Amino acid sequence: DGGKKSGVNGGAIAGIVISVLVVGALIAFFLLKKKSRKSSHTDIEKMENQPFASLASQPQELKSVQAFQIPPAVNLKPPPMERHKSFVDDDDDNISAKPVVPKKISVAPTNVISYSIADLQIATNSFSADNLIGEGSTGRVFRAQFEDGKVVAVKKIKPSALGAGENFIDIVSDISRLRHPNVTELVGYCCEHGQRLLVYEFLKNGSLYDFLHLSDEYSCKPLTWNNRVKIALGAARALEYLHEVCSPSVIHKSINSTNILLDSELNPHLSECGLASHVPDAEQELDSSAPEVSMSGVYTVKSDVYGFGVTMLELLTGRKPFDSSRTRSEQSLVRWATPQLHDIDALAKMVDPALKGLYPVKSLSRFADVIALCVQPEPEFRPPMSEVVEALVRLVQRTNMSKRTVGNDVRPDSEGEP
Repeated sequence: DGGKKSGVNGGAIAGIVISVLVVGALIAFFLLKKKSRKSSHTDIEKMENQPFASLASQPQELKSVQAFQIPPAVNLKPPPMERHKSFVDDDDDNISAKPVVPKKISVAPTNVISYSIADLQIATNSFSADNLIGEGSTGRVFRAQFEDGKVVAVKKIKPSALGAGENFIDIVSDISRLRHPNVTELVGYCCEHGQRLLVYEFLKNGSLYDFLHLSDEYSCKPLTWNNRVKIALGAARALEYLHEVCSPSVIHKSINSTNILLDSELNPHLSECGLASHVPDAEQELDSSAPEVSMSGVYTVKSDVYGFGVTMLELLTGRKPFDSSRTRSEQSLVRWATPQLHDIDALAKMVDPALKGLYPVKSLSRFADVIALCVQPEPEFRPPMSEVVEALVRLVQRTNMSKRTVGNDVRPDSEGEP
């Protein structure tokens, strides 16, 4: 019985041990499984939070992350400066894009001739003093004759005359567009070797200033009253064209007898048209300048009207706009003449002696009335040139209807105008 009991106890002990081991194994299995799940979840979080390079640097995980590796830096190319635009995003890009302003391209005008400096030097005999026919604030004018006999006037512009940044081809283009019977025609230009020259039609009788004030050469052929009125009307039409036909308006800035040229039939041609807008105001002539120009330097179309009135005074009196050789009270033509324009007796004494009394009195009076309007001190009271033209046209028509002539001149007693 003792051996049997001992065997039973041993079997019980063995069963208990086996049960404990099985239970322990099961507990260990569940613990390991739980730990494995937790570890796997932690690794996933680390993979999500770590950069690819950090993952790739762990040898044990190298194979599992090879698909995430960045190629070596040496193989990287910089991004393109500008991506290709689709039709859809073009509009969006254009909204914020800075507008591109095309650069102005100067194109030489085709209606005038481009002369070489060599040809002009030959035609002017190297711009000799013998061929000098005029000089102003912007340069000198020379007579030029080509081998075929053609004669032109060449204006050699001073380097300092034009404003800074002015393109000479643009200036030529602007002037070449001015076409009127009473505007001096530009026929060509030259801009070689730093020279800037304008080539105009040549007018053989020179300037109105020459006819009125250079007695030694022109006293034998003084201007008649009819010619003076014709010259005033033609010059007025030229200014009307510049002010009221051209768009934008062209301000001459230098209306005086020097810039009114006469052809073989004494028809007037206004010169320097279109050039003054490219010349600094300080370079302009001041002898015939309006009061507002002398004070502020500001030019308007009404400043031109004033200058035209001064030129009409020259035609009426034969005097210069300013003459230092006269007594102080008579040196300034406008100051001396303006108070007398509506006094018939004083007006008769003001008339150019070269006319020798050959003019219609009423025509003279109406001529003086136009002058008085043009030389008003206040610009707003001066008439537009279209009204000046109308007044001079009526004056000519009335004179032609009633004049009694001796040759080409009108007797002073011819006062039958309506």
